[in-house]
Amino acid sequence: MAAPLQPGEQEALRQPCPASSSLPFRIASNISVRRAGIIIKKEHGPADSFADMLGRWLQDKGISTTINQIDPDLDILIIAGGDGTLLHVAAQAARHSIPVIGINLGNLGFLTELTEPEAIQALEEIISSAVTVENRMMLKARIIRDNQPTEYRYALNEVVISKGTIDRVLQLSTRANAEYITAYKADGLIFSTPTGSTAYNLSAGGPIVYPGLASILVTPICPFMLSSRPVLLPPETRLTTHIDDGPGHYAKIIIDGQSVWDMQADEILEIEAAELPLQLIISPHRDYFSILRNKLHWGIPQMPSTNNCK
Repeated sequence: MAAPLQPGEQEALRQPCPASSSLPFRIASNISVRRAGIIIKKEHGPADSFADMLGRWLQDKGISTTINQIDPDLDILIIAGGDGTLLHVAAQAARHSIPVIGINLGNLGFLTELTEPEAIQALEEIISSAVTVENRMMLKARIIRDNQPTEYRYALNEVVISKGTIDRVLQLSTRANAEYITAYKADGLIFSTPTGSTAYNLSAGGPIVYPGLASILVTPICPFMLSSRPVLLPPETRLTTHIDDGPGHYAKIIIDGQSVWDMQADEILEIEAAELPLQLIISPHRDYFSILRNKLHWGIPQMPSTNNCK
């Protein structure tokens, strides 16, 4: 039986869902680069050194630079670090429609897909010719408390409800628009973008979704019932969920790895697609599936097991 709508849910579901972005997923773009921002991985010596070199190179090209600062008039944002560094600034970059290029100074990333030796050649190509930009869908989330919503927070990968340190599982009554899905009995729920499908969603048993397929994934974390499975929903869906365990229970809301809110039993979490995507500049020398093969070790022979148990 469907759980009754909570007062905050009634108001949220009366609001029209925003139309999904009509932008094509992948476009060729000529970027006139006059001002560039460089975002450096925190407390990382190699990233500092690389940013110094990159800043001098850009200055020689007549391009002014800022370090760890995002201004609306930037023409490009260069990430010197890894996927986590990019996630921390994705919302600001999307809000100002600044194209982002990621340079990974460690292992190859899903988002920061360029290596340090590839960086200068890639930037030369950006300055002198058309580049390929992917419009990566983002999510926005807010808590409704006493019928009053908080400000939206934005996610490139995922919005997670987690039981935190509570021993007992959560019961999360969840709706897609006005339609009741179920009361998930689990350690939590992951609401993921296609970009985030290879992050926490994947480790929780969710599917890999091609980033050009606009959709929202709902994946339970360690569900109590084996019949609880991930669900893939259209991008126009507005999702709401609340704790259905009575007063005294709470959960943590984590957005792209950052703890944002504690949600009490009488509060509602609302998630939907954001109006603006992240504009991600991709490498012309590496495609999505080559990154998957590299990161997930597809096609690499596995070492024989050393387990001699019979």
